[in-house]
Amino acid sequence: MAAAGTGAGAQQAPSASAPAARPAGETPHQSTTQQPGARSMTKRDSADAAKPAGFNPRFSSSSEHFVQQGGERLYQSICQGCHMPQGEGAKGAGFYPALAKNARLASGAYPVYVVLSGLHGMPPFAHRLDDQQVADVVNYVRTHFGNSYQDALTPEEVKKQRP
Repeated sequence: MAAAGTGAGAQQAPSASAPAARPAGETPHQSTTQQPGARSMTKRDSADAAKPAGFNPRFSSSSEHFVQQGGERLYQSICQGCHMPQGEGAKGAGFYPALAKNARLASGAYPVYVVLSGLHGMPPFAHRLDDQQVADVVNYVRTHFGNSYQDALTPEEVKKQRP
């Protein structure tokens, strides 16, 4: 008579020397549990995935600068993604204050400070924009979107406020 659990089809406990079985495709360092709402990595997310020509994922505050010139062009390229095309601001995943009809823009020093140093969720742009670009985008915002502050800032005034 065969011992219980040793016949054909019976399951045997894994031996201490045999590795534990893993679900297909799982490596020893992967976890099969995923946080709710998290997305799994796809091939396009992997480090060796093909990237478009000119792809450069680095964000270096010391060596990369925006090349756009002129207040309107800078606003469209950098600011309107958060502050919206007409400066109306937005709420949702974050809070992006309205620049339209904004009394805080009356003093040119305030928006220069915010652009250079950042504020709340807005990143600083001091190392990404030169003095002329900062003056141009601040002057653009202060004279558009229902704002009519005509005392234009100069690059020299921006330079004095740099951190």
